[in-house]
Parts: sequence; C-alpha cells; structure tokens
Amino acid sequence: MRNVLQQLGRYRKDTFLCIAMAALEVFMEILLPFITAIIIDKGLEAANLSVVYRYGAVMVVMALCSLLFGAMAGKFAASASSGLSANLREAIYARIQTFSFSNIDKFSVPGLVTRMTTDITNVQNAFMMVIRIAVRTPLMLIFSYVMCLIISPPMSLMFLIAVVFLVVVLGVIMVVTLKIFNRAFQKYDDLNASVQENISAIRVVKAFVRENYENSKFAKASANLYKLFVKAEGLLAFNNPAMMLAVYFCILSASWLGAQFIVSGSMTTGDLTSLFSYIMSLLMSLMMLSMVVVMISMSMASIRRISEVLSETPDLKEPDQPVLQVADGSIDFDHVSFSYKQGSGKNALSDIDLHIKSGETIGVIGGTGSGKSSLVNLICRLYDVSEGAVKVGGLDVRKYDMEALRNQVSVVLQKNTLFSGTILDNLRWGKPKATEAECVQACQAACADEFIDRFPDGYQTRIERGGANVSGGQKQRLCIAWALLKKPKVLILDDSTSAVDTTTDAKIRAAFAEKIPGTTKIIIAQRVSSVEHADRILVLDEGRISGFDTHEHLLETNAIYREIYDSQVKGGGDFDQPA
Repeated sequence: MRNVLQQLGRYRKDTFLCIAMAALEVFMEILLPFITAIIIDKGLEAANLSVVYRYGAVMVVMALCSLLFGAMAGKFAASASSGLSANLREAIYARIQTFSFSNIDKFSVPGLVTRMTTDITNVQNAFMMVIRIAVRTPLMLIFSYVMCLIISPPMSLMFLIAVVFLVVVLGVIMVVTLKIFNRAFQKYDDLNASVQENISAIRVVKAFVRENYENSKFAKASANLYKLFVKAEGLLAFNNPAMMLAVYFCILSASWLGAQFIVSGSMTTGDLTSLFSYIMSLLMSLMMLSMVVVMISMSMASIRRISEVLSETPDLKEPDQPVLQVADGSIDFDHVSFSYKQGSGKNALSDIDLHIKSGETIGVIGGTGSGKSSLVNLICRLYDVSEGAVKVGGLDVRKYDMEALRNQVSVVLQKNTLFSGTILDNLRWGKPKATEAECVQACQAACADEFIDRFPDGYQTRIERGGANVSGGQKQRLCIAWALLKKPKVLILDDSTSAVDTTTDAKIRAAFAEKIPGTTKIIIAQRVSSVEHADRILVLDEGRISGFDTHEHLLETNAIYREIYDSQVKGGGDFDQPA
C-alpha cells in the first residue's frame, strides 16, 4: 500500500482537499435533522411561524453549502484518483525499463500488461471511493450515532447492536472474497496471454485453420475467470440481506421505543423525527461502507500485484563509478558460465574461454540450443554471468555504464522488431539526430536502399505496427541499418540475415568490411556461407566451445563443423544457391 500511495506526488493536495470538503459536507448534513427538530418543536407545535421561516432559511443555506462542498469533494476526488493512476502507470513503465530480461521473464508480458491496465483501473476506482465515500461514511456514521446518543441514550444501544452485527458480517465477507480476487486477477494474466498470443500470431492461426482451437482455449480461460467472479460476487451478495436485516431491526426498535418515550413525555415529536433521520443516515453510511469494503477487497489484490512490480529490484545494477567510454572492440570471455535460472544446475553456457581482437570478424555456428544467442547477450550485458567475467575493451562489462556500453555494442537480435512510423523514424532509433544522408549511407551498407527506393514515398514510407507491411528480409536489413548508424565498436548480428538471399548476405558482409573496418563483427548464422569468410569461426555445442579457428582448419579438425558443412554443401547448398 505504501509503494502505491507514494506515487500520489503533486496530487496529495487534491486528496486532502477532497477529505476536507467531504468533512464539511457531512457537518452540514448532520445539522439538518437537528434544525428540523427545532422547527417542529418550537415552530409548528408552538404555532410560531417566525421560527419556521428563520430556521427554514438556515436549512436552505446549509443544504446549498452541503451541495457545494459535495461537488468540490467529487472534483478533487476525480483529480486525485486519476492523477494517482497516471503516476502509477508512468512509475510501472519506468520501472520496467530498468528490468533485465530475467526480471521481465519473472512477471511475463501479459502479467505486466494486466497490471498497467486492469489492476491500475481497480486501484483508481477504489482510491476515489476511499477518499470520498470512505471518509464521508465513517464521519457520517460517527456523528449520526453521537446525535442519537444526545437525543436518546437508551435507543442508541439498539443501533450499536446493529452496527456490531454488520461489522462482523462484512469483515468475514471481506476476508474470504480477498482470497478469491487474488486468484481471479492471476487468471486475467492467462486471459491476456491467450489474446496476445492469438492476435500476434493471427496469420499462423489462419494458415493452419486453428481458429476453433484458439476459440476453445480462450473460452476456457474466460470460463475460469467467470467462475471465480461468480463465486466472489455470490459471497458479496450477502451484504444486502445483512444490511436490510439491520435496517428493519433499527426501524422497528425506534418505532416501538419512540412511541413509548413520547407517551411518557421523555421525548418530543421533533426528537423522534430527527432520530429517524439520524438512523437512516447511520444505516445508509453502513450500506455505503459495505460498498467500500467490496471495492477495497477487489483493489487489495491489484495493489499487491502493482507493488510487486514497483518493489522489484533489477537484476542488473549500475556500478558506483561507471566507465563511460569503451576503449576498443576487443572481447574476452574468462571461463564464463551462465544459467538463466540461478541455482537450477542447468547452464546455457559452461566454461567459455574466448579471446577476440578488436576489428576481427567472428562467425558463430552451432545447433539449436547450443548457446549462440546466450553468448552474445552477455557481451552487451542483457544478462550477467553466473561465473567468470566478460570483458569489452579490456574491461569487465559490469564496470561500464549500461547505456554507454550498449551504445558501443550494437546488436541486431534474432527477432527483429520495427515500430510504427516512417522508415526514417525507425532508422533513427540507432542515432536520434542522424541526418537523412547518414541514414541513406547506412541503408546502402545494409542493402536496404534496394527496396526503399522502390517505395513511392521512399524514406518517408509509413511502417505499420510491428513492421507488418514489410517482408522478413526487408525488416532484417532495416534493423542492420539502424545498428550501423551507431558506428559501434562491436556489431553483433544474431542470425539477422537468415531471411535474405545469399547474394544480398554477401553484399552486406562486403559493405561491413568497407564501411566499418575497425568494428569487431560477430555474425551468428545457421548456414556456413554466412560465416566461412570470417577471420575465425566459433563452433558451439551444448553451451561449450567445440572449435575456434578458420574455416579451412575447422573442416580438417572439427567433426561438428564438417558435418554442418557437408549437410549444406553436399546436400544441395543453400536454398538460393545451385548445388
């Protein structure tokens, strides 16, 4: 709760103003029945119209003031709750930006989306209700009961019985439903995951005619959520019967005892009338309090989930005195081991001892799951090593400022992503202030200019979300171009030319040699033709180094590399090369 409320920021003022306005509104409403009793006893029964007019005018003014205070309380409540939700979204989003890949894996993307949408909306609604109704209601309840005590202490004891009964019932309901809502919001993650997976892969779903299967999977996730909410709402439905039982008990008690007191002369008609007003205010306050309990029950689960993100500590931490400059593109792995789950005993990489000179072109090849992507992820510090050290420019990557390191170690990942906007907008992800001429040069080096020039709008062509209107090969070349714009010390291509033909692949490698000769280039590939011209080739097998040498020497000495080469060349060559 503290983590969430800390995000109020400048909206604390609106929160306190809302509470003050609600308190003034209650004060005005509490005095109205008291003045009504005066009008009845001293005005109507005494046939004194001047008293009726005078106190009647006071009631009108008080009612208008109550209306004004109520409207102001509503305005400040809306401002404070909306401000809190906006700050929470910004805080969570900013927090996510500091997360390493392992932190994001812990929560899952659908889980983070649910927290930033459904959970924050629940907190916003609950906060508005708390600062408006949860402030107004207890004050109304307390003041109403105090006035009942002033008018008739014996009758007030009957109301106290009703209040205790309701508190016990509502408390039990809140404890039980809170557990159910915790489970329900976890099911929201499953529902969002189903939607996200289906929509992002809609082309695959339709290509394999899996619509019915996906509908069934979504219906199952939706049904699980439905059952939990029905169970929770079924328990909350006991609020109303319990409330009505208390209301009828109070009305019958007040009618029976009040009649006796009036007959005995210990109570006036005006007192009984105002007492009924206070009873109804007291019971209405309890009814509103039950609504607050329901909303708080729902929001507590959301608050816990939001707080988990805000209190999560990023696995990757900046050093106390970070180094801001990378000396050169040399890379050293000193007996590095790495596991995605610490303590699991399953290493993605084991005892990697590797030394790469600045400016070298290194090919990396190996079977699926051999650790190729894991290896390069450590160079730009997307993850931290479990054992050993990774050095860039002769210095451990953990000593660099992460932004400075990643600006000098440019990565084109295996899964390419483009963002909505023009081609120029996307290219400038590599260098925000790059001129159009610089962007054109980068595209020429990445062989992207070949298809950009064919677009009617050229570099102003609009890219749809996710790059839906360009092919896989075009997407890869644009991502290579934006990496080149950085002019990095190290360039890593993580299987990022797999969707281009070998002729274009060869042109891109030739452009690298000409445009960025001093940059260390690491090329991960599945095909031998992409790496055979590299200075040296690293062969990985089950997270270990199987060989690290030139193409010719590996053919002679490394069985795994020779097997890959033979399967591709003797088996007919690459898909776009003659056998």
